[in-house]
Formats: sequence, structure tokens, C-alpha cells
Amino acid sequence: MKQLRVLVACECSGAVRDAFANLGHFAMSCDLKESEQPGNHYTGSVFDIINDGWDIMIAHPPCTHLSVAGARYFKRKQESGVQVEALEFVKQLMAAPIEQIAIENPVSVILSFIRKPDQIIHPWQFGHEAEKTTCLWLKNLPKLVPTNVVSRGEFVTFPSGKRMAKWYADAWSLSKEERSTARSKTFLGIAQAMATQW
Repeated sequence: MKQLRVLVACECSGAVRDAFANLGHFAMSCDLKESEQPGNHYTGSVFDIINDGWDIMIAHPPCTHLSVAGARYFKRKQESGVQVEALEFVKQLMAAPIEQIAIENPVSVILSFIRKPDQIIHPWQFGHEAEKTTCLWLKNLPKLVPTNVVSRGEFVTFPSGKRMAKWYADAWSLSKEERSTARSKTFLGIAQAMATQW
């Protein structure tokens, strides 16, 4: 098996990085935050190291100003320029001089302002009883094949009638930063599928 040089951009959990490293690849995560787990990690801008001869990049650009979950704030985000800036960041990642690229994000304005995703997956297709709509924009990579389809997990229905996955709703008990981190982490089953199939 060829050892790949794998860059995992905008990841501080180490989940995807470690999945590739455990298979013998040289994998480095990169984020403005320190890595939550010991491992090969660059703290800083991904553009500092994006030209360092990577075979594959898997990027998880921040979805704060992109996700449709915050649609009620879109006008404000567009007027302030933060949404345009976030979209430009995604475009730069997509245009990186790397042979194989995967961009991961929830349902977001990337669909309407850049292009539709190549694939939509959920954790329940990879062994986790949880629903989380995850979009993948792929360059020279195959679509992920589900590895272990299980139930979609528990859901919570609020008095307003809004329905939400329980694991996602449970994060409301955390601080704002902890909540954002918990909801954005890549499920291990998906990370392992990326490492074994890509």
C-alpha cells in the first residue's frame, strides 16, 4: 500500500487524521486551535502548509456563516461580509493544488453559491445511531460506500413542532464553544470509511 500524505484541514479533534495515521499514512491535521488529541498537528492557517506536497486533503471549513441552520441571520451575515469571506475560503480550498480533495460541510449556502455536493451521508450509514446531514464535495475521489447501516437514533420534538436528533439537541446543555465543537466533530465511523476507502 502506498503511503499517502494526507492533510486534514480545519480539524482539531484528530478523528480523520488518526484514522489515516492508523493505516500507516502520513497524516497531519491543521486548525487555528490546538489538537484535542496528541498527534501530528499544525496550529495556524491551512494556507501556510497547503503547498507542501499533499496527495489528499480533507477539509472541514467552519460552517458558522454557511450552514442553513443559521438562515435567519443570513441577511446580517451577507451585509457584514462574513458569509462572502467564508465562501471565498471554501473556494480557495477547492482550488488547492492537491490531486484529491474532499470538502465536508452540513447543508449550507455552498450548494447555491458554489455548486451542489457530490454526496450526502449520515452517521447512521457508518455504525452510529445518529442523524447528521453531511455534504461532501469531491475532487478525484469516489463516493463513500456505507459500512454499517443502523437505525437513525432518537429524536426530540420541541413544543414548536421542530424535530431534532437527540444527540444534537443534547449539546444545548454545553457552553456555546463546547456546543459548536461537539456538533462539528466527525463521527469515527465516517472517519474510518474515509481512511479505508480513500
